[in-house]
Amino acid sequence: MSAVPFSKISTPLNVLFATMGLLVVAALTTQGLTAQERLVFELLLAAIWLAYVLQLSGTLLSRRHRLSGGMPALVIDLLAVLVPAAAFLFVGSRDRDLYCAIWLLKPLRDSTFFRLLAKVVANESRNLLGVTSVFGIVLFGAALAGYVIERDVQPDKFGSIPQAMWWAVVTLSTTGYGDEIPQSLAGRVLAGLVMMSGIGIFALWAGILATGFYEEVRRQDFVRNWQLVAAVPLFQKLGSAALIEIVRALRPRIVPAGAVICRKGDVGDQMFFIVEGRVTVATPDHPVELSAGNFFGEMALVSGDPRSATVSAATEVSLLSLYAVDFQILSSSSPEIAETIRKTALERRGGPPKE
Repeated sequence: MSAVPFSKISTPLNVLFATMGLLVVAALTTQGLTAQERLVFELLLAAIWLAYVLQLSGTLLSRRHRLSGGMPALVIDLLAVLVPAAAFLFVGSRDRDLYCAIWLLKPLRDSTFFRLLAKVVANESRNLLGVTSVFGIVLFGAALAGYVIERDVQPDKFGSIPQAMWWAVVTLSTTGYGDEIPQSLAGRVLAGLVMMSGIGIFALWAGILATGFYEEVRRQDFVRNWQLVAAVPLFQKLGSAALIEIVRALRPRIVPAGAVICRKGDVGDQMFFIVEGRVTVATPDHPVELSAGNFFGEMALVSGDPRSATVSAATEVSLLSLYAVDFQILSSSSPEIAETIRKTALERRGGPPKE
């Protein structure tokens, strides 16, 4: 078996290998293991490490990582192999198995989350930096005030600003371990103010990140939907303003091969545009196959009658659906598209198009 296919180890398999390895690492730290049990666990770690060596070999032999921005995956593959190998060579036998914990990174090698997170942090860096600055100011101010108020009452815990800094951290984060508690009334008032400030600061961080994630996901969805809409011939001659309205109105949908998209007699509350794939329309005479660029379901949408045919996916098909409410909005903003849809519906119904 060549090494190249191992570069394509799926994410679930990476998760399985990493989970098994980490469980073995945890098991090796328990007391009372026999020599045979320890040997079995170490052999299992070696087998997982060997699988990661083969995966790294496949990644290095393949040039795909250079073309698709797979450098993070290559770095993770290198660390997963080199760190345990270095530990085996240079670390004592007691702790060398612990370095296999680097495999925590393996399930993340194909994840798109961190690329999304990096974009969000980059986009919101100024706001995040501002809140972080406020956090630092409040943290040092709380430690300074705590030192001044409590240094004579608790010199062992508040005898210096660095000592008071620990109390400020756990109070500002509202963790409150209880190992350092102000004894004076002024100190307790200060603690309450610091805790309230911490709640506000962490709420700001969470709000900024949540808004950033929402905006980035919405932007990515808009770009993807724009590409899908632009692939439909009916929309290719439209200007940017009209396309924006259509992108907002249409909903992308993936249907597997063989699945029924709509049934005869159902209420026609939406129509569909085919972006990729083929569908089969079960007409009374003979089935009709529609491919990318066509649309269907418009007759029930225009007339309000129940659907006249059952439509199923001949292959896996990428669709854009347009609901009746959005069709009315589209009719007012892009009357030429609405008129084309109405004419097509009448022609398919067998009647002459009305001018």
